[in-house]
Amino acid sequence: MTIALANNGNLQKGCKMEEMMSILLVEDEPKIRDGLKDFLEFHKYSVCEAIDGLEAERMVREHRFDLILLDLMLPKISGEQLCQRWRQEGLTTPIIMLTAKGQENEKVAGLNLGADDYVTKPFSLEELQARIEAILRRTRPERTVGQNFTFGDLQVNLSGLKVCRDKQEIEITKREGDIIRFFAANANRIVSRDELYKEVWGENMSELGTRTVDMHIAKLRGKIEKNTAEPEIIKTLRGAGYKYEL
Repeated sequence: MTIALANNGNLQKGCKMEEMMSILLVEDEPKIRDGLKDFLEFHKYSVCEAIDGLEAERMVREHRFDLILLDLMLPKISGEQLCQRWRQEGLTTPIIMLTAKGQENEKVAGLNLGADDYVTKPFSLEELQARIEAILRRTRPERTVGQNFTFGDLQVNLSGLKVCRDKQEIEITKREGDIIRFFAANANRIVSRDELYKEVWGENMSELGTRTVDMHIAKLRGKIEKNTAEPEIIKTLRGAGYKYEL
């Protein structure tokens, strides 16, 4: 399916800031904006709209979003300027750029400004949805478990990159923290190597990816498990993957 350009009626202003994942859609072309809004709401996202750069800037100050879909060719303030400004101000919300520009150097420039992904018009709605879901899967664990939480018999402090057991602190790497957070956000279900690599590293599984996952799990177990031969926190389910049980 390609993006629908049919006018779906008057623009519905306002935001439904519910528990569903919220997206700020910044697009000045009404037909594209309406088509995207309908599609995203059909897939159960809460959608807020901005028709120019100034409105987008104001809405980001007033609301917290899970993701921003940002057109580059905007009135008043360009999408490139917005992206750069937001990142300089410390905004970490994922940003997918939407643009008619398709040259490789333009894509690289957009990503260097701080965008998380880049979609060139015309694009498939299914592809856009897949990209949105991939980014939200990577960012949702942080929103779910926060920076400080319990993991097995450990107290985790991700901002300080350490875990604590019986008042003894253990330093962890940023990647190990990402792995712990992902397992904590996906407790009581089996996680395959492929899913873990895709969600933590942001890449599809390969032979190198398999070795990378195994190596990081082994190193992490060496730090957090009392007995690495019989791990109690991150368990192995042979032929299926790993599981963290609450």
